[in-house]
Amino acid sequence: MPIYPTLVVGMEKTGRAAAEFLRARGTAVTVSDVKPLDLPNFRLQTDDLFDEPWSQIVLSPGVPADLPGLNRARDLGVDVIGEIELAAPYLKGPTIGITGSNGKTTTTALTGHILQSAGVPVQVGGNIGTPVIAMAETSRDDQWNVLELSSFQLETIRTFRAHVAMCLNVTQNHLDRHHTFENYAAAKANILRTQQPGDHAILNGNDPVCRSFANIGPATRIWFGDDNFRDGQLWIKSEPLMPLSEIPIPGRHNAENVLAAANAALLAGVSLPEIAAAVRKFKAVEHRLEFVAEQHGVRYYNDSKATSVDATIKALDSFDGNLWVILGGKDKGSDYTLLRDRLARKARAALLIGAAADKIASHLDGAVRLIQAGTLEQAVAEARRNAHPGDTVLLAPACASFDQFKSYEHRGQTFKDLVHGTTA
Repeated sequence: MPIYPTLVVGMEKTGRAAAEFLRARGTAVTVSDVKPLDLPNFRLQTDDLFDEPWSQIVLSPGVPADLPGLNRARDLGVDVIGEIELAAPYLKGPTIGITGSNGKTTTTALTGHILQSAGVPVQVGGNIGTPVIAMAETSRDDQWNVLELSSFQLETIRTFRAHVAMCLNVTQNHLDRHHTFENYAAAKANILRTQQPGDHAILNGNDPVCRSFANIGPATRIWFGDDNFRDGQLWIKSEPLMPLSEIPIPGRHNAENVLAAANAALLAGVSLPEIAAAVRKFKAVEHRLEFVAEQHGVRYYNDSKATSVDATIKALDSFDGNLWVILGGKDKGSDYTLLRDRLARKARAALLIGAAADKIASHLDGAVRLIQAGTLEQAVAEARRNAHPGDTVLLAPACASFDQFKSYEHRGQTFKDLVHGTTA
């Protein structure tokens, strides 16, 4: 019987790490991408490429799992998996898997920070930083793996196990990829389906979709929500954790993120006083409600990672008002009318950029002053000219970045450079 190579599709950071991992174990690997690249054993990604007799196809998160060619490959018996599933048999130690439409990056970083501060061996990665397949190399039986997991990563798992699974919320997002909200929610719920008896699931009791996950999988449920907010403090297991005023990252949603991270840390053996001490020292994740500067009495915040409508709503809820909000980018099939009420109450204007600007304008017409800025550079310039002392300029785009930028990080860094006047 001939031995056919494995095909790795998508040559961003995760795909390259997967190919490197497989080759280090003696696997014959062909790599592919939609754009031509100068890489060993490279093939351009075309529909008929998937018809060849591959032993296995490994997908990067950015590659849709329902491509017609991939469905044909499955029909032919080819094993089609994602990078998370590839890593699963090699990942040593207990795993905390964190998903949700919003807040998962902050909660992942916070959970890792709490464990590290308490002296618990931990490594952090997944959709944030290091690919999971690369973490398999450095994993240990006595070390926790704290993983941010997106719907793109979770839609292809079968045996990957999160000993502690966390779902923060599920709101409209990525409909351009998953086609329906039901498909998107089902991908998120996969993190619960592959758990085992004795595992734990930490779920947001305030979120209706999370509540609908109550009976999925065998894990013991730990709920957080309104009952944890009393007398100006966060409470866990009938004990006070810390005053809300001492949480260093703004917004009710971030207090909920603290609750989720704290519950996971308790399962990892960290005490409540250790958790509170670590939270007090936590700094906001870059591009997530990140304070940039105050200039002439105007404050600038970078929330470039707000790539969905719900993330932008949470950003708006973190401020009292007097906002100049920069919206726009690549549309993901979103309903921007959900922003109308908050923008009407809190914003002086919405500055629109990118490919989605016209759609956003049609959804917001009459609710708030609209400025068609076109580019981020023009939006910052318009805000700088018009904002008064006491106002806040907020980049919270509600869109993907890929029309004008390489990534949300690129967009956020460009915003910071424009604010500081350091762009070329």
